[in-house]
Amino acid sequence: MTVTAWLAVAVFLGAYTLIATERVHRVAAALGGAGIMLAVHATDAGAAFFSVQSGIDWNVVFLLLGMMIIVGVLKQTGVFEYLAIWAAKRARGRPYRLMVLLVVITAGASALLDNVTTVLLIAPVTFLVCERLALPTVPFLISEAMASNIGGAATLVGDPPNIIIASRGGLSFNDFLIHMAPMVVVLMAVFIGLCWLMFRRTFVYDPDLAADIMELDEREAIADRKLLRQSLTVLALVMAAFVLHPVLHYEPSVVALLGAGILVALTKVTTEQAIAEVEWPTLVFFAGLFVMVGALVDTGVIGQVSQAAAGATEGRLGLTTMVLLWASAGLSAVVDNIPYVATMSPIVADLVQANGGNESAQVLWWALAFGADLGGNATAVGAAANVVIVGIAARNRTPISFWEFTRYGLVVTVVTVALVTPYLWLRYLL
Repeated sequence: MTVTAWLAVAVFLGAYTLIATERVHRVAAALGGAGIMLAVHATDAGAAFFSVQSGIDWNVVFLLLGMMIIVGVLKQTGVFEYLAIWAAKRARGRPYRLMVLLVVITAGASALLDNVTTVLLIAPVTFLVCERLALPTVPFLISEAMASNIGGAATLVGDPPNIIIASRGGLSFNDFLIHMAPMVVVLMAVFIGLCWLMFRRTFVYDPDLAADIMELDEREAIADRKLLRQSLTVLALVMAAFVLHPVLHYEPSVVALLGAGILVALTKVTTEQAIAEVEWPTLVFFAGLFVMVGALVDTGVIGQVSQAAAGATEGRLGLTTMVLLWASAGLSAVVDNIPYVATMSPIVADLVQANGGNESAQVLWWALAFGADLGGNATAVGAAANVVIVGIAARNRTPISFWEFTRYGLVVTVVTVALVTPYLWLRYLL
């Protein structure tokens, strides 16, 4: 490799270490790394901003932006609070039933929305319901974070790594529904059983408190019924357009932006209110990350790693798939799965081509997606949703330690990835 290539590797590893250890904010690490890459000429402005192969993936950035705006408007209606109170009443105050309903709602919402946004909206209501029932909040928060990661794996928009994989692999919204969603349903059923095994000692039922929760009226949580109808209509149209991509030929990013624009234009929500809920640090983090990974592509580092990986597995698709699945799960447990997938996606793209580039070789994308999404459950820093949940818990004086989360997360990760292994083998490799 050239001197520039080695510099690019050093800069990337340095930034990655800062992101993983959280010594500095991950946005600062990503932007700093991107700036140094440009300064040492590992990439240039033309490649960073306009190259399809090695530049910022604007489809990912604008898809997230559009969905964040839609969710920000939806948040103002109070629909998420409505669902949480409804779940508590349907569970009749029974702790395990309540947990099942909350994790199912979380997983379902995460399949349609970004999982980070989902836990941001569900967690505060969880505190309210658990306080009323005198239940420990931590088991519910941990289970919701994990459910969001599992449920988010089902669709293209459910988990940020999936958005990156779809963009790099040329995969559609329907591809994820066909290949990921069926197994996610199975994993959620197993996860519900694991919740009972892991947290059963905390499920203490108080009939008096349960009676109090039954007196709440969930309809009072809806702050604006007209806005709710408008928001749900737009969201339904956006999801339909995602599914009809093979017919309409609109990119998901275009659909999300159109939906956001229509929702803001047709409702009384102001532009300032709409963009107030946008997680700008997340979007900037993505941009910096893409520039750093693009620099590794431009300097030939990614190509050499791809060739080495293909050579190590000797072109055996089955071995490559299993190694990729379990390695992705293990690495995503240690570092945030977003930078991991951003780094691995160009390598997997080369491996797919090395294995023929046909439909069978697409199993490598599903191995990467399952490994990264499910591996993110293993530790408190493995996925962005986990970090958000831990932060919310700390602000509400119910801290979740790294090892408390990891004690349960490792169990869930090993079980779910072990179940995905025969699924990939039997469906794609035999």
